[in-house]
Amino acid sequence: MAVTLHDVARAAGVSIKTVSNVVRGQGSFSAETRERVETAVAQLGYRPNVAARGLRTGHLGVISLIVPDIRNPYFAELADAVMTEAARHDLLVVIEQSRGQRETELELLRGERTQMVDGILFSALGLTDGRGVAAQVRTPVVVLGEPIPGWPTDHVTMRNTEGAQAATQHLIAEGRRRIAAIGALRGQRRGTAALRLAGYRRALDAAGLPYEDDLVLDVGVWTRSAGADGTRRLLAERPDLDAVVAFNDAMALGAVRVLGDAGRKVPADVAVVGFDDIDETRYSVPALTTIKPGLSDIATTAVSYLRQRIHHPGDALPVRSHQAHFELLVRESSP
Repeated sequence: MAVTLHDVARAAGVSIKTVSNVVRGQGSFSAETRERVETAVAQLGYRPNVAARGLRTGHLGVISLIVPDIRNPYFAELADAVMTEAARHDLLVVIEQSRGQRETELELLRGERTQMVDGILFSALGLTDGRGVAAQVRTPVVVLGEPIPGWPTDHVTMRNTEGAQAATQHLIAEGRRRIAAIGALRGQRRGTAALRLAGYRRALDAAGLPYEDDLVLDVGVWTRSAGADGTRRLLAERPDLDAVVAFNDAMALGAVRVLGDAGRKVPADVAVVGFDDIDETRYSVPALTTIKPGLSDIATTAVSYLRQRIHHPGDALPVRSHQAHFELLVRESSP
């Protein structure tokens, strides 16, 4: 027989409402009460009845996370952080891939699948203009990344400009002067690539170093192969480069491999810094210096914003934005 809220309340010596509040993470209760309820839940093996809760509250207890590509290590680690935070609130997470295609993103935001979830966390890539989107999307959405022009909705992002600036400043402080940037999209004024390029340029300006266009490489898809191919082109055109700022860790790892193949020692000849602090960077040879974004901060804030939108659908909540903290982790690739 399934364990019920009544069983948990009896074992913990509290009311059914208190058990419900603790399980849902709502209402007020003491730390001692929470501990008693959580102990009873664990001992009895209580599991909330999602279907019954949906009928009672009108909520399914399911949210979706839309990312461009789950094979990208950053998005895999983002998904892990989101699922960990969602579980704290008894929420299930459905992961969807858009492949960065605008039409796929729009379908995932407004199609039939939205009836299966209470809200959406959306990492956009193809959707760069949000005009008219708000009228078509009926499900609460929090954007993970930079705001989408024309679509006033909550967004949670990282400090892209400041992070890239810190990475470049670190290389300058180490005596590097011919610093390449891999991952730019110079034709774009908005988005992650544009912000990280702005941080790179800001660091050069502050140090009195010239911006050299042939040291900046445009890359559309940030993969290891793109970082490798880009580094080969840079070495052919600028063999005098002495450092690389890659706008994500995957490209940085590709760059390290090509530099080694070319007989350029890292960091003695060329220092390399990435961005994202994916797990692999701790174990690469050399271990990669990188910018660590606050993934836990991003996930916690995004899930909080989304839960508020889900539970207060008629309220005129203000559009909110949050920039997560970051940390420069200096490892073997750039001392």
